[in-house]
Amino acid sequence: MCGRFTLTSNLDDLQGRFGFLSQYTESQSKDSEFFEHGPLYNIAPTQQVLTVTNDGQRRGEPMRWGLVPFWAKDLKIGARMINAVGETIAIKPAFRGAFKKRRCLVLANGFYEWEKDGKRKLPTYFYPRNGEPMAFAGLWETWKSPEGQVVQSCTIITTSANPIIEPLHNRMPVILSDETQALWLDPLTEDAKTLEPLLIPAPMELLASHPVAEIVNSVRNQGPQCIMPFSDQLENESENESPGGRLFP
Repeated sequence: MCGRFTLTSNLDDLQGRFGFLSQYTESQSKDSEFFEHGPLYNIAPTQQVLTVTNDGQRRGEPMRWGLVPFWAKDLKIGARMINAVGETIAIKPAFRGAFKKRRCLVLANGFYEWEKDGKRKLPTYFYPRNGEPMAFAGLWETWKSPEGQVVQSCTIITTSANPIIEPLHNRMPVILSDETQALWLDPLTEDAKTLEPLLIPAPMELLASHPVAEIVNSVRNQGPQCIMPFSDQLENESENESPGGRLFP
C-alpha cells in the first residue's frame, strides 16, 4: 500500500518534469497557499497532495488525499480510500467512473513502508535511485456537501509489490514511467484493456531504500530528519554525546 510519502522537490522542478500549467502557482490562484509550502517530508491521509490532471492541458492541482465518491454522505469515507487496488478499479463502484474519466498523477519524491518488530513499527524510505520526483497513478473525484462545500480528492493506485518492497509489504504504489504518464492522463482513453497494463510493479532497479527513524510514525513530525538514513542519525547522536553519555550544551 502507500500510507505516507514525501514531496520535497521545488515547484519549478516539478513543473519542468511533469509539464503542468504555471498559472496554478500565481498569487491570484485559489491554490497559491499550497504551492508556497516548503518540502513535505511526511504526507499523511486527508492532507493536501499535489496532483496533475489533464483536460487538454496538464494542470497542477492540490487535492485531499483519500477519494470521496460524489455519492458519499460525508468526507469521512475518504480516510478509508487512500489507496485503490489496481486489479479491481474497473469494477468497484467507488472507482470505476474515475478510472474511465478522472485519472491523475500524484507527485512524490519517495514513500515509506513499515516492518513490525514486536510492538514496534520500523520504517523504511523508498525513493528513485536517480533522485528525480516520480508520479503515482491516481484517480480523482469532486464531492459537494449539502451545504455547498466542494472538495476535490484523490486516491493512489496500488499493485503487487516488486522484490525490493515485498519483504515489508505485498503491495506498492503504481509508479508511472515518463512514457506511460501521457497515456494515463489522456482524456480520450477510457478502455480498461488499454489502461490496466500500465498498473504494474515498478522495476526493482528503479528504487533505492534505507531504514529511517521512528519519528516518521507520528504525522506531526516533519523535516529532513524524517528521510535521513537511520545509521546516519545514530552516528550524529554519537558525535554529540560526551564520554559520560550527556549531550554537549
